[in-house]
Amino acid sequence: METDLDAELATIRARKLAELRGDVQPRNAPPATPVVLTDDSFWDFVRKAPVALVDFWAAWCGPCRMIAPSVEAIARDYADRVVVGKMNVDENPRIPGGFGIRSIPTLLLFREGKRVDAIIGAVSRDALVRFVQRWL
Repeated sequence: METDLDAELATIRARKLAELRGDVQPRNAPPATPVVLTDDSFWDFVRKAPVALVDFWAAWCGPCRMIAPSVEAIARDYADRVVVGKMNVDENPRIPGGFGIRSIPTLLLFREGKRVDAIIGAVSRDALVRFVQRWL
């Protein structure tokens, strides 16, 4: 006869095995995909992370679509050290305007809530990796 404790332990065991296999993310793990940001959520996101990379983009922007896979790779490969966000400048004009963003894609890097670096334009995945690694 299985008790409630046995059932709970079986659930925990199954979840941990799935985490080890990479089927699911561990609880409280940073997201392995970019977080969609808005004007309202931006500062909370940036201030909570030791290192945050934010991609300012638009759906109509060809270079933005070109670097999107690289941004997603950074989110996945550096999930334990960097949180990555994406902000659509057409839907959220306040924050990009506050930073004076006039060209997209623009990627801003923040450490402890403060902007420390930027990349403007489409860059290679290697250049983006070097950019992020400088601040780790």
